[in-house]
Amino acid sequence: MLPTISLVIVAQNEERTLGAVIDAAKELVCEIIVVDSGSTDSTIAIATDRGAKVIHQDWLGYARQKNFAIDLAAGEWILSLDADEILTPPLVQELKALISSPDFARYDGYKIPRVLYIGETPIFHGGFYPDAQLRLFKKGSGRWGERLVHEAIKMDGPKAVLKNHMDHYSYKTVDDFAAAMDKYARRSAREFYQRGKYQWRAHPINLLLHPLWTFLQRYFLRGGILDGRLGLRLAVIYSDYVRKKIVYLRELARDKQADCS
Repeated sequence: MLPTISLVIVAQNEERTLGAVIDAAKELVCEIIVVDSGSTDSTIAIATDRGAKVIHQDWLGYARQKNFAIDLAAGEWILSLDADEILTPPLVQELKALISSPDFARYDGYKIPRVLYIGETPIFHGGFYPDAQLRLFKKGSGRWGERLVHEAIKMDGPKAVLKNHMDHYSYKTVDDFAAAMDKYARRSAREFYQRGKYQWRAHPINLLLHPLWTFLQRYFLRGGILDGRLGLRLAVIYSDYVRKKIVYLRELARDKQADCS
């Protein structure tokens, strides 16, 4: 008997991609759970039309919301996807073969490579690929870790990386990507600030060198130049994201000093 897998997704206003996410994964799973935090578009209708169990939960934060969804699942394994992560046909075939193999249980979790899309353009260079993410794991073996940005599943058991990728339709435009990077920079700065011991990260030399190194690494060493003008724009935006993290961290540290004076 094949192991049972629950697909869990957290969503809010994800009508653009949710249907494709569910359609691509549904033949692999025994149930589909969508935890919605107050969609005002057709997200809920799209999910219910595809047989998903839709549960409303006010937003708890990224990690807590995703862990809430995991706790609702009945399957022996969890396939936890973002509402814009679409399994490709080669990946589905790889997963079907893996699930039916006696080797499946050798690992507690599986990372899936991910291709970022800006609009309809895939990005394979500049450090954006393979970006493998832990998405399939035994229930009880992993939980989403609490972070302000870039939350990830924490687990101690053995993990493997799959060969085929999923498509990540995260940003409609380059401007959307830039806006998200600014948001992440603020959250990341806050996280470093809360941890303490951030003196080097906030140092003026780091402010000068780290963004420059990031651009050179992503555009030249990691092949962003191969993505043409778009690759250049993404490398600039990402290096500016690194700069903003430091700037925002320095602002937090300066505000702290002002409060103590």
